[in-house]
Amino acid sequence: MTNDLNPETLSLKVRGMNFGALAWGDPDAPLALMVHGYPDTAWTWRHLGPFLAERGWRAVAPFTRGYGPTDLAPDDRYAVSDQAGDLLALHEVLGGDSDAVLIGHDWGAVATWQVTSVEPERFSSYVAMSVPPPEAIVAPLTSPGTLPVALRQLRMSWYFLFNQLPETERTLGWLIPKLWRDWSPGYVADEDLARVFESLSGPGRRRAALRYYRNTLTRHIGELAAMRPAAPALYLHGENDGCAQVEIGRMHADRLPEGSRFEAVTGVGHFLHLEDPDTVNPLIAKWIEAER
Repeated sequence: MTNDLNPETLSLKVRGMNFGALAWGDPDAPLALMVHGYPDTAWTWRHLGPFLAERGWRAVAPFTRGYGPTDLAPDDRYAVSDQAGDLLALHEVLGGDSDAVLIGHDWGAVATWQVTSVEPERFSSYVAMSVPPPEAIVAPLTSPGTLPVALRQLRMSWYFLFNQLPETERTLGWLIPKLWRDWSPGYVADEDLARVFESLSGPGRRRAALRYYRNTLTRHIGELAAMRPAAPALYLHGENDGCAQVEIGRMHADRLPEGSRFEAVTGVGHFLHLEDPDTVNPLIAKWIEAER
């Protein structure tokens, strides 16, 4: 039996890399694959994992490529398409079938949207949190009426450009705590920050975490522009999110794939699943169990 503090630890060989993961629940139960973002780790699912396990799921949370104990990418590739490929491979390695579900937050949400674009039938249900499909970020720039939202988002996204600077790795000691404070005002992230810095403590780890941003603005911006989610998804966004405005989610809600649902969660910010698991966990469970 596992709990939130003592999940199983897995070591998985995936696409030539060793992936570390946390797991809760019966290994023979349907797979719920949960994917973290930046700056975060698999421990972000310490509330949702045991909650789903109690409901009959095998909840597995990998540390994404570059985040220890998972290997650094040998080819230095940290694009969304690479992460989506990892998730599809993890589905296979973990024995996932048509009942499996995919849940992503932040960069994990972007990778989730990508999976729905390339292999929408692989998982039976999708949940994305805090980051809408990439086209939703660009859309406000195309209309004078929504330009203020776009300009406000550009100011909020200063860290995206800051992460392109060559010496940013040296600043993560203050940058990462600042982002958590700004993105989820009022949330005490001491435990999460300790896990993040532990995960990024090895050689090359901090650089790897930043490659997700650097690859996007250099080699792989085209794949984000071309992304078109094709499967219904539950999209959750905190009302007080200091990373991505909830207004962008609202504006894009009617452009999500048919059958999708958007819900703004009050009283929480970017890390909504940590801030208010008593609200967020049941929303996720209701969605992924709707057709079980």
